[in-house]
Amino acid sequence: MLAIKTILIVCLGMIVYQDLKERQVFWFLFPIFALSGAGLFYKNTLPELFYISVGLNFMFITILLLFVFLYAKIKLKSSFSQAFGLGDVLLFIGLVFSFSTISFLIVFVFSLLFSLVVHLIVKQFSKFQTVPLAGYISLFFGMIYLSNWFGIISSLYAL
Repeated sequence: MLAIKTILIVCLGMIVYQDLKERQVFWFLFPIFALSGAGLFYKNTLPELFYISVGLNFMFITILLLFVFLYAKIKLKSSFSQAFGLGDVLLFIGLVFSFSTISFLIVFVFSLLFSLVVHLIVKQFSKFQTVPLAGYISLFFGMIYLSNWFGIISSLYAL
């Protein structure tokens, strides 16, 4: 279990570093993150709840990405790829496997709020115009996982 936790944190750290530094992340980090997050979630819940949660989480992310797609086309009049990065989509898909649905929704929404606040603070020091959303969300999820493992948060998988 310690090996999976270490892989997960290292993977999230690499996503944060690469996204903040270059706005590009190695694609293979996302499946590693998804598999390690899924392994931890599966180990901490019943198999039936794991599959139901993953399905519901996937439906939520699909609807969210559909809204982003429509917003980019209709309001921004640009392509989806200009409004939203592939790394962000891959991270969202990886997150689907990490938590029960209620926990996922709560932590995901707070990760987006965290990303907004951090970007508003950091953007004046950045040379890039784009938002490193995958990096900010990975940083938040890394803090959430560490908080859970050190006992600050009681359980990520119970809700």
